[in-house]
Amino acid sequence: MSTPLLRRPFSLGFLVLMLALSADQLSKYWILYGLDLPDRVSIAILPFLNFTMVWNHAVTFGMFGGLGDAGRILFSIIALSVACGLLVWMARTPSRLTAACVGAITGGAIGNVIDRVRYGAVVDFIHAHAFGWSWYVFNVADSAIVCAVCVLVLQSVLGDKPQQAS
Repeated sequence: MSTPLLRRPFSLGFLVLMLALSADQLSKYWILYGLDLPDRVSIAILPFLNFTMVWNHAVTFGMFGGLGDAGRILFSIIALSVACGLLVWMARTPSRLTAACVGAITGGAIGNVIDRVRYGAVVDFIHAHAFGWSWYVFNVADSAIVCAVCVLVLQSVLGDKPQQAS
C-alpha cells in the first residue's frame, strides 16, 4: 500500500517550501506595489511593530555590504548552492518535521535570491521594537529561515534520546 503524498517527508517539505516562498514573494509584492512602502518609508502597525522599507544589499545583519554588484551575484550563487544542498537533505530525511523545516529554510533562501536578482537587493520591511530596543528590519523569508532553524535545533536537542535501561 502506498503512503499518502503529504505523509511523505519530501512532499511535505516541498509544500512548506512553496508556502514559504509564496508568502514571502506575495508579502513583498504587496509592500512594494500595494502599500507603496518605498515612498511612505515607514508605517506604524502596532506600538511595537512598523513596516519600514529597507533595501538590504548585504547578508544577515548587513554583513559584507560593501561588495556592490559582485556581492549580489556572490550571495545569490552561495544561497542557491545551499538551497540545492538543502533539497538533497530534504529528499533523504525520513522525518516529516525535518523535511518541513528544511523546506521553510529553502523557500526563504530562494525568496531572498529572487529579490537580489529582480531588484538588486533584498526587500526587508518588518521592524519590531519596544522599550527603546529595536531589532533589525527583516522579511517573511528571514522569519521562515529563523523559525525553522530554531525548530531544527530544538529537535536536535530534545529528540531521539536513547532510553536508559531500568
